[in-house]
Amino acid sequence: LLTTLATALDERAAFAIEQQVQAAWLAAVSPAPRLLLTRAAKELAEGDASAAADTFDAVLDLTPDAEPAWRGRAQARMRLGDPAGAMRDLQEALRRESRDFAALQDLSRLAEARQDWRGALSAWQLVLKVDPQTPGGPRRLQDLRRHALGEAL
Repeated sequence: LLTTLATALDERAAFAIEQQVQAAWLAAVSPAPRLLLTRAAKELAEGDASAAADTFDAVLDLTPDAEPAWRGRAQARMRLGDPAGAMRDLQEALRRESRDFAALQDLSRLAEARQDWRGALSAWQLVLKVDPQTPGGPRRLQDLRRHALGEAL
């Protein structure tokens, strides 16, 4: 699926493949942790980042290799104002799946928030390598290049 994503013809096709990839990553987790992941995602969507972080912790206690839990906990930690914890979790997620386009996007945003423009650019370049049809991808790449490399671009 990730190979197909890299060659998707447009954003619509890429979005459908992204959804399939996310579903496959979730399906790779055993049933009990998968239920907890679903609950954590709901808590995060409802704005309860603290509860979501706790639920992601529970998933990681059961299944330390559950890549979606590392990425999810990173998102919860970002919302809780813990960028260092979020960074550690994103690194763990990417150690388990280096082509996790959502984790790479989060990594780029986290670097940008720290005004680490080169880090943000590097992560975004990886996003576009995995998922070239990312909505707004070329524009963000251009903006990050300008910040990282100077206005002359």
